[in-house]
Amino acid sequence: MLNPATFRRLSLALFALLGVFIVLTFRHYGISNDEEVQHTYGQLLLNFYTSGFSDQSAFQYRNLYLYGGFFDLVAAILEKIVPIWVWDMRHLLSALFGLAGIFASYKIARLLGGERAGFVVVALLTITGSWSGAMFTHTKDIPFATCMVWALYYTIRIAQHIAKDGLANAPWSLSVKLGIAVGCALGLRIGGVFSVFYLLLVIVAAGWLKADSLRSALGLWLGCVKFLLPAGLTAFVLMAIFWPWGVMSPEHPLEAARAFSHFAFNMLTVMDGQVMKIGEVPRDYVPAYLLVRLPEVFLLGLISLGIFGLLRLRHAKFDQSAFLAWFAVTVAVAFPLAFILLDRPALYNGVRHFTFVLPPLAILATLGLCLGWDGLNFAPRLRKGFAVACALLTLNTLYVLTRLHPYEYVYYNQIAGNTAQAENSWEGDYWSSSLREAAEMLESEIPKPISPYTINQSPYRVAVCAESIQGQAYLDHRFQITSDWINADFFISSTNMNCDKVLQGRIIGTVQRMGATLAVIKDRRHLLAHMRLPRPAPH
Repeated sequence: MLNPATFRRLSLALFALLGVFIVLTFRHYGISNDEEVQHTYGQLLLNFYTSGFSDQSAFQYRNLYLYGGFFDLVAAILEKIVPIWVWDMRHLLSALFGLAGIFASYKIARLLGGERAGFVVVALLTITGSWSGAMFTHTKDIPFATCMVWALYYTIRIAQHIAKDGLANAPWSLSVKLGIAVGCALGLRIGGVFSVFYLLLVIVAAGWLKADSLRSALGLWLGCVKFLLPAGLTAFVLMAIFWPWGVMSPEHPLEAARAFSHFAFNMLTVMDGQVMKIGEVPRDYVPAYLLVRLPEVFLLGLISLGIFGLLRLRHAKFDQSAFLAWFAVTVAVAFPLAFILLDRPALYNGVRHFTFVLPPLAILATLGLCLGWDGLNFAPRLRKGFAVACALLTLNTLYVLTRLHPYEYVYYNQIAGNTAQAENSWEGDYWSSSLREAAEMLESEIPKPISPYTINQSPYRVAVCAESIQGQAYLDHRFQITSDWINADFFISSTNMNCDKVLQGRIIGTVQRMGATLAVIKDRRHLLAHMRLPRPAPH
């Protein structure tokens, strides 16, 4: 068995490898569907501040005012000072947030299970495509999830101080750090209020456990309120900076909460081959996506937690500090899932909007794997088989992610079938990131003029089943994105939700990974008039 110092060195080595991976690959990822509007929102927020608060166009821009602009405002500032193409810069920044989220998960797992657990959770999140692949392009979801897991970490630290000495020796800096994490989360989404609920539940539980009477419990809770005043003030200030609309009226946060609970726009999603409206998804939509999105070894950890965790409880001595830490992580998983079951919000894009559940879920899976290893101490052969199974499952997931690059976020495990089957039955490249590769294919497919003196013809008109910038950003001057789909010369589209079936044409290129077609390029130049009309995507 490796000692804690060795596991610590392994964790540091894995963090270094992740850093190298980010630096070497952040330019590989295409622009996502929402990225242009998000960056525009960040620029408008920057204009709000640089104009002395007179330019308030940010608060009339689409529905973006319902979101905080923490990430987008930072990106808009960096755009002016960092000599990197803005879209690549955003992907690098988002990936660094993802790395910070893994580090927070490492710190929590280490608190609960030591250095071994810290290393395992880093490895689990690294091979989870919904995290390590999404962290480059999910520029709203990953930063939000990172802020949430840091808030969880400081919540656990506060809970442990409560269990030890009732916050008598807890540093005030801990309260401020919690406020920074919560404020940044609220500066991204109103969903950051979940972190406040987690904190309140943990404090209530700590009061009941530590106090021997209701009066002493009330005294402890009052002490917690005083200790958390800097956290509340810090969180409010940061939320006001990054989401100024949210503090302009007491009604605004409630309006945002109502909007996110029940989106009212026409959009479809798919679950296990069944297409449905986003407002009519079943209650098990997110759990079902978690079941097929998470790597097999991740699921094995959750199963192990259920089996060996219960066995461990039968013989373990009660420890308030350990209990509160476990309770906090469990609440961070159970509370959002309970919210889904009770409120039934509109859902789409699989687990994307609940990416913040992945770190605490990975921590639980990690502790399950560690408990499984320890619990099989009595049976060396079973223990060896358990370790071999974990290693093989991990290597298989790494192999799949390598072949999917740079579309790791479309990863599905074997429960969903092979990659081609999964892309047909579940949401695939919903960000249309593969259009970058498709646009580059189109460029190479059409020969460039042999002579610079060749008479320039009108640009080829290209229809894109996504945002225009997702094609135009990667096409040269010979191509022009058009909204006139009927007369378009070419058509590029991802295959998600059969968007590629909307227009006919001869397929001249495909973006494929492991037998799954992610995007297509169609030549429409020789189509007859009646074949040029768009048609509804088949479902």
